Amino acid sequence: MRPIIHKYNRACFLTQTRDGKNVRRPMDYYFLIITIIDIFTLSIMCVFVRYNGILRKRLRFWFISAFLLIILISILELLTIVVDDGPASLRWLNILANYLGFGLTPAVSIVLSFTLGKNRSQKIMAAAELVYLAVLGISLLFGGVFSVDRNNHYMRGDAFWIYLAAYLMSIVYLLVITARTIRKYQNKSKNCIYLIAVFLSIGSTIQVICPQIHVTWLCVTLLSILYYVYCNIMWQELDGLTGLLNQSSYLNKTASFNQDAILMVFDLDDFKDINDQYGHLKGDQCLVEVADSIRNAYFNDGLCYRIGGDEFFVLLNSDADTEACEKRLQKELEKRRKTLAVLPEVSFGSAVFRVGDDINKVKDMADLQMYQMKAMHKRSKM
Repeated sequence: MRPIIHKYNRACFLTQTRDGKNVRRPMDYYFLIITIIDIFTLSIMCVFVRYNGILRKRLRFWFISAFLLIILISILELLTIVVDDGPASLRWLNILANYLGFGLTPAVSIVLSFTLGKNRSQKIMAAAELVYLAVLGISLLFGGVFSVDRNNHYMRGDAFWIYLAAYLMSIVYLLVITARTIRKYQNKSKNCIYLIAVFLSIGSTIQVICPQIHVTWLCVTLLSILYYVYCNIMWQELDGLTGLLNQSSYLNKTASFNQDAILMVFDLDDFKDINDQYGHLKGDQCLVEVADSIRNAYFNDGLCYRIGGDEFFVLLNSDADTEACEKRLQKELEKRRKTLAVLPEVSFGSAVFRVGDDINKVKDMADLQMYQMKAMHKRSKM
């Protein structure tokens, strides 16, 4: 029985003999090797995250959860390839593996979004994932999203678009949450996230068009690693308490600053007295409220930094309306004093920076204005 025709399906090569019988050949070992590499790589990433001293415990938990979820789905996809067109007794395993694989795929993006902090939409997305799992389960009754016939052969259903829509929506959601976080934390490399998303979309589209080319989870693995790296870079630029850019970020920025700007310096009046009288937790609360006020007042016109202690800097665009920003700052502070009565006055000063100027001398001029305001505040209290 000499083979005359070869065709490829999801599970293995089938060789058709002259008498019309199909003989199973070994599965695609290339995909098996790719899956093993994926699992090994993600396992190493779990170890890296576990011992990452920069990340908070909650963030480590969600990153590890995302990596483990990708490992699970990769194994499920491999399992569907192994059992598809196999013995009819394994039909239940084929159905279960496909159901879990399709069902958990949107959850990867949702879990990754949890690494960016809490927000109200997360509960909505978690509920949407549960609804999607229920719809996917119901579709099994009539082969909506996919079906596995009595011969244990997998086929896409007419409602396969439900899976694609859920998958796409989860990616869009992650992009939106990431974009908001990038904006909040003043990160300027947001285009990297969009490039990562394009990379994932292309990889997923290839597998949708050509199901035999299993590259989606390879792309998802690379995306999750790149996402982890990107978030780490972003968090290393931030002050851990306030979420403003930190001193290192300021020094790096001003070391090669090549544009005109306005440097503003801020300092809390009598901040030591608040720590001594109310404790450092209350002092930290004041720092957070002041930082949020500065961010809301100046964010659209420059970069906001916490240099250390109760010292804050803002690098404003040279054409910024400083008076309007100052009014917004005072309004923000007054609003917060209604719920935090001990929030102190904030003194500030500014100086113009021209390309070629010594940034330290510009800072000294801004400090001089700031100390004059401090003295004015003290006189007004007498």
